[in-house]
Amino acid sequence: MDDTKSEMSSSAISPQIQLRDEMIRDLTHNILPYWMNKMADENQGGFYGRRDGFDVLDAKADKGIILNTRILWTFSHAVNTFSPAQHIEQSTLEAYRKTADRAYEFIVHHFLDQENGGVYWMVSYEGKPVNTRKQIYAQAFCIYALSEFYLATRKKEVLDLAIALFQLIEKYSFDRVDNGYLEAFDRNWNVIEDLRLSDKDANEKKTMNTHLHVLEAYTNLFRCWKDETLRRKLHNLILVFRDRIIDNEFHFQLFFDEHWNVKPHVISYGHDIEGSWLLYEAAEVLGEKVLMDEIKVISLAMVDTAIREGMDSDGGLMYEGINGKVCNSDKHWWPQAEAIIGCISAWQLSGDTRYFEAAQKTWRFIQQKLIDHEQGEWHWRVSQDGTICRDEDKAGPWKCPYHNGRTAMEMFRRL
Repeated sequence: MDDTKSEMSSSAISPQIQLRDEMIRDLTHNILPYWMNKMADENQGGFYGRRDGFDVLDAKADKGIILNTRILWTFSHAVNTFSPAQHIEQSTLEAYRKTADRAYEFIVHHFLDQENGGVYWMVSYEGKPVNTRKQIYAQAFCIYALSEFYLATRKKEVLDLAIALFQLIEKYSFDRVDNGYLEAFDRNWNVIEDLRLSDKDANEKKTMNTHLHVLEAYTNLFRCWKDETLRRKLHNLILVFRDRIIDNEFHFQLFFDEHWNVKPHVISYGHDIEGSWLLYEAAEVLGEKVLMDEIKVISLAMVDTAIREGMDSDGGLMYEGINGKVCNSDKHWWPQAEAIIGCISAWQLSGDTRYFEAAQKTWRFIQQKLIDHEQGEWHWRVSQDGTICRDEDKAGPWKCPYHNGRTAMEMFRRL
């Protein structure tokens, strides 16, 4: 009798609720505990800088601003998502708060340039500056994290710091002649020669990636601070994407000179599908109906193109393409996470169930191939045949709980 009741109860759960609940369980039992239990640096403060692909800790690895701001955003968002604690224990919610506090304190005391403003790119494991460049991508992520932390704490000094970073970006990075944002500066906000986020990037003055995360940051800041200048800047960013960055095939163009001349690049399917929903979210936060309608069409077209060109038969989103053909078939963790949000967003915008089915398929792929069921968290990537590639970090300067954590919380909010 009990088995029959259990089967009836399981069959009565809708696919939407099942997807949501499975992802929330992965978040609360796998992703977040990994960062709280295995990455908190109790000796030097903040969080360790790296665990390798075999999950081996490097306790003396440098600590990156992207890792730390993404941890701050993730745990702040978890507090905001699950408050009041209707779906988790109060003690768990308090643990999330403490983890966000830990991230905030380390950022303020070790990454923040108290003299010139802005945040450094990298500090040592002891918290001493080792790379003091001011990457606009990093300033944007700090705004994104601080605005979320403000929503969790309502502390004025947190919002003030986010606003100060916004003002620095507008003062030094905004191109008043050709529009858009320049990439990087030195500690004193002077333009530098090497502008790249990483060795994988082209050394160009404007990139899609930085613009996407300035958009993301300004969207979240506008939730907290209904400033007219910020509103205009966010509106302008959406138009920059529409007019400069998205091509006729509904892909993001990735690299530009200061005058918006396009440089050679691959197609990034993960960025395309991530951008599809971030652009619509930005228009939605502004509340401009005409703009929302226009971006809706673009967003759906971007998801369609990414699925058609980049999604494998197993539901995994492959990494890169050239001229509409896949050239790198590896399946990295973050495009899979973004594919789920992008597809669910498209389903909600259109009512077309094929998008929901695509999201389900990607989640099954993640469960089977990417989640590390032994050590926790997700692997960085697998090859097209599903072989785990351990040559890149399990946790590190670029491997953080932001993409997969955000996806689970988006499913909680949307489903």
